[in-house]
Amino acid sequence: MTRSALFAIAAFILSACAEVPAGPPPPPDPKTQMPALENRIAALVQEERLKLDPKARPLAVDAELAKVARARAADMAAKNYLAHEGPDGTTSASVLMKDDAKWQGLLGENLAAQHYTRQSGVAVEDFARRFLDEWLKSPPHRDNMAFANYDHAGVGAAVNGDTVYVAVLFSTDMGLAPPRPEGPANAVTSWTSPAAASAPAKPQTAPLRLRGAEGGQ
Repeated sequence: MTRSALFAIAAFILSACAEVPAGPPPPPDPKTQMPALENRIAALVQEERLKLDPKARPLAVDAELAKVARARAADMAAKNYLAHEGPDGTTSASVLMKDDAKWQGLLGENLAAQHYTRQSGVAVEDFARRFLDEWLKSPPHRDNMAFANYDHAGVGAAVNGDTVYVAVLFSTDMGLAPPRPEGPANAVTSWTSPAAASAPAKPQTAPLRLRGAEGGQ
């Protein structure tokens, strides 16, 4: 065997050793998964809502509600909390009315959070279904999804270093007439459930004011 042939064989062996099978690609950046997660949660909430009450009004995707829901999710992610009131005292209802002085009605909010690891990333379908399952286990959250009079919704999702935060907002104007310029200032009234907020006011009690009401947790 000539020296040139030996060199050729050696080069072939080195080339073969260098071709190590590549491992699985890293999961996508979780931040890029948030729009898909929002869409999937919206679809699952709609599906489950009709299972809970086939007569429930369909939920129209509302850009204004989605903007507020994303702001709430982003605030929770940035400040690492899970609550209907932020550290600065703001709520989704107060943010909504600040952005839209004419808004009035009943607002419901479902919140949740899930941890993730950088190695596993965020599997949209799995995360969306786990969020939904947790809400179904909780009567106040389930009541929000099932409340038949809600007809608009918006979903927001945000992520920090190890947690995904989600906010879902439901709303209805309750058939109220548009507010008059000389009417009362915006106010937020909290209720234990959307059904309690929409019930007729009892005699000898203050008039029911739904402007910016928050129905349920």
